[in-house]
Amino acid sequence: MLYLIYTQKEQPDLSFLTSDSLQSFKTLFISIILEAFPFVLLGVLVSALLQMFVSEQTIRRLVPKNPVLGIGFACVMGIIFPLCECGMIPVIRRLMRKGMPVYVAVVFILAGPILNPVVYASTYMAFRSRPEIAYARMGLAFAAALIIGLIIYRFVRHNPLRLAAGVLPHRHEHHDHAHHDHAHHDDAQGHSHQQEEPQTSGRSGHSHAPLPGSPNRDRHAHGSLQPSRRDNHSHTHEHEHRHSGNRLFSLLGHASDEFFDMGKYLIFGAFLTALIQTAVARESLVSIGQGEVSSHLFMMGLAYVLSLCSTSDAFVASSFATTFSTGSLLTFLVFGPMLDIKSTLMLLSAFRAKFVLQLSALVLVVVLAVSLLYERIFLT
Repeated sequence: MLYLIYTQKEQPDLSFLTSDSLQSFKTLFISIILEAFPFVLLGVLVSALLQMFVSEQTIRRLVPKNPVLGIGFACVMGIIFPLCECGMIPVIRRLMRKGMPVYVAVVFILAGPILNPVVYASTYMAFRSRPEIAYARMGLAFAAALIIGLIIYRFVRHNPLRLAAGVLPHRHEHHDHAHHDHAHHDDAQGHSHQQEEPQTSGRSGHSHAPLPGSPNRDRHAHGSLQPSRRDNHSHTHEHEHRHSGNRLFSLLGHASDEFFDMGKYLIFGAFLTALIQTAVARESLVSIGQGEVSSHLFMMGLAYVLSLCSTSDAFVASSFATTFSTGSLLTFLVFGPMLDIKSTLMLLSAFRAKFVLQLSALVLVVVLAVSLLYERIFLT
């Protein structure tokens, strides 16, 4: 304003700030964020709890040895371990290095972010007037993950991880084992030394074993090695209190990190969605959204770019419910959590680039095929 006054220019027209398009943009943008916020918060809390209290050994023990049962179990593992796709890939990478088959791991990565109670609840709430979309999303995600898992089991024979499985963990386990044996050996020596102390005085004249009846015998023999019950109880209570406090801070740290990581994608997705809805003519959106294949391809591209969390993408999809076909909405809801920019980068950090490229093409083809098939059978 001061610059305009100084240069004696007219004040620019700011009437667009009160235009109907901007008001619609702000309303849609804020509504998407507010509707998705509780489910994002719930999702990151559950993910942090599982990260802290469920070990990798527990997940590995639950996986069946039979390939078909293993794939089926991986499809529904998200019901037991509802992790978001961001926290899932690092866990799966560690499990694969400990021996989890690649087809089970990939199916868990693809199906876990969709087939869990938090995502089902958010989808049901986003499509309250059309609950069949929530059921169809679960069914299509299960079918797509099952098909992909069977294909990987049949054709992928090599280890796709960047680091050969078992190399690094084997070194750590060997080191830990040796350290444990060394500590155990030291404890045994200390115990032997305590019981077999010489009865004669040493060179310094200090007696290691006081005479019977000496009031200092018990204190000397046991004082430094066996603390009193009160001291032991105090130490144990302090250790448990400190340990529980550390776990609480770690839990809150995991939850806050994941929440802020997911929050920026939610804000970007809500912004881009609101911009498309208000800037693109409705007639153009309808022409794309009702196309037999174009609608699916557009929604797959949108899901890949937005990189939304699976707990919030249903609210973005519901904003397109009046312009896009139901089949294309389901494509968006199934394809997005399985593959987007964010998950592609994380997959590249864990797997070889060739495998990620093959998996991406497989996900694209299978999801598109099952969505078109579902639309042809149930929606026509």
